[in-house]
Amino acid sequence: MRSLGRNVISRTVALTTAIRLSDQEKLEALRRLDQFRQWHLLDEKRYCLVCGNLITGRQIQVAGGTRGNGPLRLSCPTERCNSIPMDWVLPTDEVLAKVERLAAEERKASALKPAAVTIGNGKTVRTDKAHNDIMSRLLKFAFAFKRYS
Repeated sequence: MRSLGRNVISRTVALTTAIRLSDQEKLEALRRLDQFRQWHLLDEKRYCLVCGNLITGRQIQVAGGTRGNGPLRLSCPTERCNSIPMDWVLPTDEVLAKVERLAAEERKASALKPAAVTIGNGKTVRTDKAHNDIMSRLLKFAFAFKRYS
């Protein structure tokens, strides 16, 4: 944290790129840096409690080091997820069932979702996968008010 003024505080996060390691080096890094769970293979899976994704040791990002910014650290490979080993649990049968159920619901929702929605004044707005689901809901919500104005 750093102070930008009298009462303003900003959290700055240094973005670092993952370093490339051989399989053996990565497995050693996982074993050394994940003090919460043991790693026997890079193909072992963990469930990220932050983003809700299943990740493997191969996917986990290793950053820092002597050529990077400070000590080595592990992070979730999911975009915009800032979880660390403490946030990764072994996937139980219950967790795997939940992940599969959520994936099935997502597939079903995307199959039922129309490619476009027509809103007021005849404008058509895309609602495919590239379009944010929240945006689609907001447009429908706003359209309900537009009809009565």
